[in-house]
Amino acid sequence: MLVECSTAQQPPSSARKTIGRAGAVDTASVRGKVMCGYQGWFRCPSDAANLGWIHWSRDSRRIAPDILTFEMWPDMTDYPPAERYPAPGFTYPGGRQAELFSSDDPRTVLRHFEWMRDYGIDGAWLQHFLVGLPGGPEAAAYPSRLRVLNHVRAAARQTGRVWALSYDSAGMRLDRIFDVLTSDWKNMVDAKVVDDPRYLHQGGRPVVQIWGFYAGNAHDPMTVELAERLIEFFQAPGRYSAFLIGGGDWDWRHNPDPAWRKFCGRFGAYCPWNIGNYTIDASGLKHAATNNWVEDKIECERLGVLWFPVVYPGFSWDNLTREAPGKSLIPRRKGQFLWEQFATLSKLGADTVYVAMFDEVDEGTAIFKVTSSPPTQGHFVGYEGMPSDWYLRLVGEAAQRLRNKQPIPIEIPIQP
Repeated sequence: MLVECSTAQQPPSSARKTIGRAGAVDTASVRGKVMCGYQGWFRCPSDAANLGWIHWSRDSRRIAPDILTFEMWPDMTDYPPAERYPAPGFTYPGGRQAELFSSDDPRTVLRHFEWMRDYGIDGAWLQHFLVGLPGGPEAAAYPSRLRVLNHVRAAARQTGRVWALSYDSAGMRLDRIFDVLTSDWKNMVDAKVVDDPRYLHQGGRPVVQIWGFYAGNAHDPMTVELAERLIEFFQAPGRYSAFLIGGGDWDWRHNPDPAWRKFCGRFGAYCPWNIGNYTIDASGLKHAATNNWVEDKIECERLGVLWFPVVYPGFSWDNLTREAPGKSLIPRRKGQFLWEQFATLSKLGADTVYVAMFDEVDEGTAIFKVTSSPPTQGHFVGYEGMPSDWYLRLVGEAAQRLRNKQPIPIEIPIQP
């Protein structure tokens, strides 16, 4: 998802980890949580799904530099041989065979949740795109998606992390959104998935997030009428009731339609998607645009809605959109781009944050372990020479400070 913008050698792993939250994370409230979006959509030939190079390549049958759909190569150092899938034609500097991972593997998902635990991240929002659910055009992949969901459930239990469903209506026909989404939610409730001991709740109700409340977006259609129907469904008393988090326009307060602004005030929480918004300073450096945050927070508090800000580490989707290398790049500035957003949230007293994303290498917003020495074939963006766990460390450090109400300085206080 993108909102058009307006304007070497590492020390031992144990030495690099942020001290995580002791024990299991509380599941009773979304407040005070720093969690990441988790796509879990990567597949490789001969994995459990056997769907081919899904989310790695435009052609599921093969992978090559000219058909890549991802921007960052994951650091595969911690993955044992059984979890590695050789990518034909790709080699690391020096000639060694390059490999990728599949999300449809319980060991890999557990590894990702262990990183969340070890670095002090509270958990994950598991993305469920409606196009891949029963009734959607890509429903054939649903069995694999369900396996990933169960891998997440097991991994959250083993690591004491929390998780919740995050539906996304991108690419779905307007007239199918309500039925497909609510049918899946009913299945999740009836199957007692949301009764999972690690599933996130608020006020005694399971939490559910929906991305898609964007005005005038042809790829992500939404109307006031549909938004109201969805809100009524989740707020109605009964077994399917939930604490609803709406995700949508970063400039929601400026929508000229008062009915649109009104329904935004009916969510339990509102999450403005800020990825792609930035400002440029006098020296030419890009900074995440946070100028809306103060008024967003004030308005949400006035409406009785939890303000749920989104932070991101940088951006790039040249391969995905077939652009020239570097054209879409929002540089990470070795972590300073992300850290400045946490510093601003610290001043605002925020402690509930959506980190976009954990494993999103397609759009270059991943915070999990990525290599800065990717294969020499094709265009890739790395971590600018920083350790592969640098962004896990930064998010964990910021989360700890926000929880403890400690000021976050504008400059990164830890060393690589």
